[in-house]
Amino acid sequence: MAKASSVLQSTLLPAYSPLHKLRNQSFILSFPPLPVSRCRPGIHCSVSAGETTRRSVEEAPDISWGCEIDSLENATSLQNWLSESGLPPQKMAIDRVDIGERGLVASQNLRKGEKLLFVPPSLVISADSEWTNPEAGEVMKRYDVPDWPLLATYLISEASLQKNSRWFNYISALPRQPYSLLYWTRTELDMYLEASQIRERAIERITNVVGTYEDLRSRIFSKHPNLFPKEVFNDETFKWSFGILFSRLVRLPSMDGRFALVPWADMLNHNCEVETFLDYDKSSKGVVFTTDRPYQPGEQVFISYGNKSNGELLLSYGFVPREGTNPSDSVELALSLRKNDKCYKEKLDALKKHGLSTPQCFPVRITGWPMELMAYAYLVVSPPDMRNSFEEMAKAASNKTSTKNDLKYPEIEEEALQFILDSCETSISKYTRFLKESGSMDLDITSPKQLNRKAFLKQLAVDLSTSERRILYRAQYIIRRRLRDIRSGELKALRLFTGLRNFFNFK
Repeated sequence: MAKASSVLQSTLLPAYSPLHKLRNQSFILSFPPLPVSRCRPGIHCSVSAGETTRRSVEEAPDISWGCEIDSLENATSLQNWLSESGLPPQKMAIDRVDIGERGLVASQNLRKGEKLLFVPPSLVISADSEWTNPEAGEVMKRYDVPDWPLLATYLISEASLQKNSRWFNYISALPRQPYSLLYWTRTELDMYLEASQIRERAIERITNVVGTYEDLRSRIFSKHPNLFPKEVFNDETFKWSFGILFSRLVRLPSMDGRFALVPWADMLNHNCEVETFLDYDKSSKGVVFTTDRPYQPGEQVFISYGNKSNGELLLSYGFVPREGTNPSDSVELALSLRKNDKCYKEKLDALKKHGLSTPQCFPVRITGWPMELMAYAYLVVSPPDMRNSFEEMAKAASNKTSTKNDLKYPEIEEEALQFILDSCETSISKYTRFLKESGSMDLDITSPKQLNRKAFLKQLAVDLSTSERRILYRAQYIIRRRLRDIRSGELKALRLFTGLRNFFNFK
């Protein structure tokens, strides 16, 4: 997939930006921020995303711009236009590649530590970019539209102007249908992702995109139909533009954290064995990245999209890495209060006070789980005589306390671990059922092209479910060993106590 991204934050708990506001009114849409972090090694695609390009015409979005994802003609035109517009001579060229349909390959020997790209700010799209239709831009800025929806609208506006827009060659090289769960139907999400919490994230994202479009339409577009005609600015075109943003928008820390689309750079594909990311270089006055390894002529050059789980990569980029190749992989485990708990209301109030709910999802990695998850489990199993600790537990579960690493309740640790184990095993059973049924799943299709799409989506879901179940199996193993150690320790203590008691009784 020819998509570039800055290194995104990989946190234990998903972080979302606050809801933005129009003048005196709030947008529906809320998207994750893109803070910078160091990349970590190891991701490759397990399924060739090229299969998704072979879909039926009736399934394609009603988009009159862009190209097929593997089009070299449009990509070559983009390269020529960029060179004419100020992009310095490059040591890479666009070509068809094994990982992603198009990518940047070395056209000469590249050294480790070499700076590449040097895309000037004049060729970077940001919220400050000049609109070809200045009246539309003025209206959007008058309403204080936040960066994400502003850029989504800007892309559509420029795309609709075709050759009259200075970005024509760039937009022509963008995929007509970005890889994203935005393009999965609700039926497909329910059928293929029933076991994974990513399904809920995808539904939420789709709802937010649709809701944001409806907000813009009712508050701005409907009041200025000559500037924002519905045949151009509609839910399909917004799905396209947000798909582009999710898969290509970067945050450039050295440009005051500005969100931007960087033509040419976004042809770089992802490999988590690579530890490099995009940023603005003040000395050369261009967007660059520094190679962390040498490349031979003809080799594909990579950057990292960041420390993201397989589910997050599927959500935004439309691919799933091969099982076991992503060290940042995690699975979201849902924990819930017990409704028959005598202290249910008190515990729920404590959770709500700190922005949590029931159920609440926490990430589990192959290496373990966050203290927040353990704190939540403590709260779930804590008896009424520990009500004075409910607040402390909820606060620790919300990641809002500096003492959470020392949070321990030995008297209920065994019960808390058993609760987590039960939750893991419930989730494992869902994955196992899906994987077992997927072999005989009726795809309900009538054409070979539809078969290619349905088979591809099912394979993505199988790959995701397999990798997430693997993490849960590991967690299951760790918890069982810990419980065995706790219980064997208790047994030893009981035997020692019994022995001493018998000894003194004998005396």
